[in-house]
Amino acid sequence: MSLSREEQFECPYCMTINDIEIDEDNDIGQQQIVDCQICCSPIEVLVADNGFGLEIIARRDDE
Repeated sequence: MSLSREEQFECPYCMTINDIEIDEDNDIGQQQIVDCQICCSPIEVLVADNGFGLEIIARRDDE
C-alpha cells in the first residue's frame, strides 16, 4: 500500500502542469519549495485540506 498519492499543479511561471507526490499524513498544512519540471523555477507549494479534498496552492517564490 502506497502512503503517497500523485497530484498535479500548474507552475505559476510557465503554466506547465507539474506532478507532485503527496503524503496525506505528513504534507497537509506543510509548505515546501519545489522546482518546476520544465522551467526549473522555484515554486512555493502549500498542501491544504479544504474539506472537499486536497488543494495544492502553488505560488512564485518571489511573491
